[in-house]
Amino acid sequence: MWIHNLDPILFSLGPVSIRWYGLAYLFGALFGLWWLLFLQRKGELPDFSSDDCWDLVLYLLVGILAGSRLFMIFWQPSVYFGDPLEIFRVWHGGMSFHGGLFGIIVAGLLFARKKKGANFFVLADVAAFPMLLALGVGRLANFVNGELVGRIFDGPWCVVFPSYDESCRHPWAVYAALRRFVFAFGLFGLSYFQYFRNFGFKPGFIFWNFVFWDGLGRFVPDFWRVDPLTLGLTLGQWFSLVMVVIGGWFLLLRHKEDWKKLINGFFKTKTS
Repeated sequence: MWIHNLDPILFSLGPVSIRWYGLAYLFGALFGLWWLLFLQRKGELPDFSSDDCWDLVLYLLVGILAGSRLFMIFWQPSVYFGDPLEIFRVWHGGMSFHGGLFGIIVAGLLFARKKKGANFFVLADVAAFPMLLALGVGRLANFVNGELVGRIFDGPWCVVFPSYDESCRHPWAVYAALRRFVFAFGLFGLSYFQYFRNFGFKPGFIFWNFVFWDGLGRFVPDFWRVDPLTLGLTLGQWFSLVMVVIGGWFLLLRHKEDWKKLINGFFKTKTS
């Protein structure tokens, strides 16, 4: 058992506080920008300039912020319908992962439309790995904040969150972070085969793997999370099921040849 005593504030400069959660967003933006610039210089983003990479990151940041706040209406409808301006008070907390994903997709589509000739799925494939890694870091920040607690649990690694209650609970945010790091490693593997071994996957293959596996990875751990149930599942699980169905449909129907390339190429790599 461990009693949570982490401070969500790293340090303060007068009235300005630097929070771990804000640093997680900063890490995601900077790492994503580095990854985009790296692949742009490698020639994986045709007709893309460095300025385009900066613009895309800005679009995605606005998309994730807007989408994650708007989707909080599903989780706390009485709060946001009672005071619609609460949607803009981001310092009060409340960010929906599924809303952030929706916002990122919309932002990517808008950017691809603005940047004529840009393929949305090419951009989505490039962004999938750093996005999932950043989401894992964000879950660690949730744990530092002492939020998104798990169900009551008396195992040796249970955690007491005094800001919530005195019960020992599953450290759900840690589970979510670890599985995202594992899946991010898998997406990095797909990115390695695509951009460094030239497997020639059809655009969208890496992105739909992200959608499928992260949806499945969110669905399972939510059984240990404290969250209201709707028809036996949490709202997050229902949204994640949508991700699994849509991602699985595209992977099965549009990317069969990519699976063959991956399997054959992997075993050739192992035996070479």
